Amino acid sequence: MTDGTHEEPSIVHEPTQEFVESTNVYEFMQTYDIDDYDELIRRTTEEVDGIEASGVEWFWDTMPEYLGIDFYEPYETVRDDTDGPQFTEWYPGGELNLAHNVVDRHAAADAETRNSVACLFEGEPGDVREVTYHELSRQSNKVANYLESVGVETGDTVGMYMPMVPEVIAILYGCFKVGAIAVPIFSGFGVEATATRIEDSECSVLFTGDGFYRRGKSLTLKEAADDAIDEAGYVEHTVVYDRLGDDAEVPMGERDEWWDDAVEDHDDEYDTKSLPSSQESMLLYSSGTTGKPKGIVHTHAGVQLQCAKEIYFGFDHKPSDRFFWVSDIGWMMGPWTLIGNHTFGGTVFMYEGAPDHPQPDRFWEMIDRHSLSTFGISPTAIRALRKHGDEWVEEHDLSSLRLLGSTGEPWDPESWQWFYEHVGGSEAPIMNISGGTEICGCFLMPMPTQPLKPCSLGGPGLGMDIDIVDDSGNSIADTHERGFLVARDSCPSMTKSLWSGDERYLEEYWSTFTDPPLWNHGDWAQKDEDGFWFLHGRADDALNVAGRKVGPAEIEGVLTEHERVNQAAAVGVPDDTTGTAVVTYVVLEDGYEGSDDLRAELSTLVGEEHGKPFRPREILFVPEFPKTQSGKVIRRAISSIYQGEELGDMSSIENPESLDEIEAAS
Repeated sequence: MTDGTHEEPSIVHEPTQEFVESTNVYEFMQTYDIDDYDELIRRTTEEVDGIEASGVEWFWDTMPEYLGIDFYEPYETVRDDTDGPQFTEWYPGGELNLAHNVVDRHAAADAETRNSVACLFEGEPGDVREVTYHELSRQSNKVANYLESVGVETGDTVGMYMPMVPEVIAILYGCFKVGAIAVPIFSGFGVEATATRIEDSECSVLFTGDGFYRRGKSLTLKEAADDAIDEAGYVEHTVVYDRLGDDAEVPMGERDEWWDDAVEDHDDEYDTKSLPSSQESMLLYSSGTTGKPKGIVHTHAGVQLQCAKEIYFGFDHKPSDRFFWVSDIGWMMGPWTLIGNHTFGGTVFMYEGAPDHPQPDRFWEMIDRHSLSTFGISPTAIRALRKHGDEWVEEHDLSSLRLLGSTGEPWDPESWQWFYEHVGGSEAPIMNISGGTEICGCFLMPMPTQPLKPCSLGGPGLGMDIDIVDDSGNSIADTHERGFLVARDSCPSMTKSLWSGDERYLEEYWSTFTDPPLWNHGDWAQKDEDGFWFLHGRADDALNVAGRKVGPAEIEGVLTEHERVNQAAAVGVPDDTTGTAVVTYVVLEDGYEGSDDLRAELSTLVGEEHGKPFRPREILFVPEFPKTQSGKVIRRAISSIYQGEELGDMSSIENPESLDEIEAAS
């Protein structure tokens, strides 16, 4: 997938007609007389003859009723875009509450889902809990009553620096109930990153825990929370969930209360507030890999419609599904998973610990034992698990899986194929999705009715007017060139601005292309001649060698095709001759060692695929890459170490020892 000068990937997955006709998206197409996928995308994103509203407006106007989303007060019109796509107001005049749709109605006395399992939890030590919708409703009502007891009102912020336990759901939904703005903070963050988010959001209440289990050890959380509060200020009340029990000594001060004392004594009934469609629901922070983290502002109507739409159509929600996405509540995929599945009374599986503890088959064993039906994970995590060998997967029955999912970064073909064949049994399609915290959803995602090529993201999501443009903003999607991934229109879940204000919001997303205004997402994309969309990494990471650009993922994909290579990371460094030179770091498969001969082989492979200028100036062998807890490689850190630059905030790294290994590589 570069210049079209080499063989294009072929279709690997072809859904059966029986499967296609069983899907939710097929039923939607039948309802509205839509014949095929191309017409589906056109109908939901473009101007359509004979229809007064644009495809975008028509689609999002059908969604509340079609998906069964309850509004307390009906909206007056689907949107008001008087101020342009940058500041579109969706469902104006309407009132609703996320908590009503995701928990209250499913816990009602006459609801069939009242005693259904909302959350199936497994801790790393092996403890298992089931939380029904009735129990979740009572718990979230207690949280809501606690929040009001300490003066939290509609529009106030509430921090969540929590381990991955079922209580995070009750906290999130309790915030929704009172109209508070939930501020999830990644449990793997250190003091600096946590303090930055507390200070920016100015939350007066912080929920945290004494700690959590990871790789067989109990890791404490409360001390980091205290230090972050001391640095940031603002927090007046800290509620501490007891996860570790006697395994931890927890310092408790005047502002601190244990969960059982603060929350459990409150009434388990609460009258959920009716809120305007545009009422803020969550403040999600970007990872902050460049500059100060961005506070992304989401609304009740926005995330409700987007998350529900994607789970129902893209992941073909069925009542019997058990949905597992490897994430933390502090990342977008955490709330996305909960809101999307709970809208339909579904079951979410939550796991606390490491993917390879006590053995590399932990995920496969849990999928087998709990009969999980949907499994989402990052490509990097799959590459790491594949390195342990096929036998760990083959020992388990994974036939319960209907769909697989992935996000976070581009795939390499070999790892995609391994995931498809060994985990999905060459039957479960990989829903490879890409969007971001800024929309709490996806710009690109396949439909389960589509055939798939390795690494493809299918095409634009339903109701998402997405394009690929050149430097001047001209569409080049149908010329099959690489370009910038942009949105030509807004969607309900697009951040209404940034917490820090409109100026940075407009600069970050709308300043690159202004006539007409386009949302520049920062990814480098390409559509092939068969209509399949691919991503090639971040556009600002593009390797511009001697005036010709290539994405790091394309270099990495070539390297990982070699039988001895498990993972690769390509970075650009200054070069006097070509402007930029390519440097690559490589993690080898078990049993192999790096050598000059292997370096020469790998360099030749890259040269044959992309041309001699892109042959790496150096190829360095390391045992692992720095990663976040969700399994995403932190390439910025690799580049900074190579160039001797300051690393900045590295508190999200799960394996800090890898930084020393990168530095020592030669």
